[in-house]
Amino acid sequence: MGGITLISLTVAVCTYNRAENLKPLIKALRSQDSSINYDILIINNNSTDDTEKRLIELQTQPGVSLRFVKEVHQGIVEARNRALQESLDSEYLIFMDDDELPREGFIEAAIRCFEENNAECVGGKVKNDFSVIKRPKWLNEELLGFLAEVDYGDKPFWIKDKSTPLWTANIGYKTELFRDGLKFDKRYNRKGKGIGGGSDMIMFSELLDRGTKIRYCPGMVVNHYPEPWRLKRRYFFKLHFIAGRKQGQFQPVNFESTFLGVPFFMVINMMKHLYKTIKSLFFRDLNTVRQAMNVFHSIGMIWGRYLRWKTADEVNQKTG
Repeated sequence: MGGITLISLTVAVCTYNRAENLKPLIKALRSQDSSINYDILIINNNSTDDTEKRLIELQTQPGVSLRFVKEVHQGIVEARNRALQESLDSEYLIFMDDDELPREGFIEAAIRCFEENNAECVGGKVKNDFSVIKRPKWLNEELLGFLAEVDYGDKPFWIKDKSTPLWTANIGYKTELFRDGLKFDKRYNRKGKGIGGGSDMIMFSELLDRGTKIRYCPGMVVNHYPEPWRLKRRYFFKLHFIAGRKQGQFQPVNFESTFLGVPFFMVINMMKHLYKTIKSLFFRDLNTVRQAMNVFHSIGMIWGRYLRWKTADEVNQKTG
């Protein structure tokens, strides 16, 4: 009997200028086993390479349905919110990135986690793969998490707090979570090949605050292939400066004793981190990069608090 096939799950990928990644990614997604119907959604965020041409070609090939839309507002948050909008007719939505490949059983593991546990949000492992690009010697295990790596072991568990976060590099949601207007926070947008962001962490925190049933599912596994420019120390430093700046600027916390909006303890903390970094560098400690990242995060926090104060001061002058 013919008719329209109802899609129960959508796998969404937001992409920008990574046309060469699309063919292997979509092939890997189409080869997944699934006990329910699913489709693939690509959000093209104004790519200037051959992304659209590749998608048109891939759309005509046999296999799981592929659809794509162009999001003209630039930025990862705009693209993610467009994916939410385009997926509301599906029961489930899974996000992954355009520099990843799913391992066998990825989709079915997510489905089991949703349906057997009545979970509302599920997420699994993100494993950095250095088979193509050599891993730098200074890039120790502690730093891999800043390249989106997630691995909390091989046993599933309920996530109750922020100590075990899940990222949009590998996360699934019941779409009913977003039917009341919940979206990714535009203040944490990242445009093009920019650095930073944080909207997925803000979303994760919001869902925790709402009491959402969040489950870690180790059977959901994707391989992440970091680009060379991310394997530089300066990337980690800039990433932490931007994260600190956004935290200082956007988190609604007021302090009594400040100068130009900056609380004194933040300056003291920055100096402590700087001292530890210099000491670590002198003794050639393997944790020098991590210590320096703390310095840049502290400086970002200070700058963010100043920007928050400056904006508030300008508003007061206009309305005073």
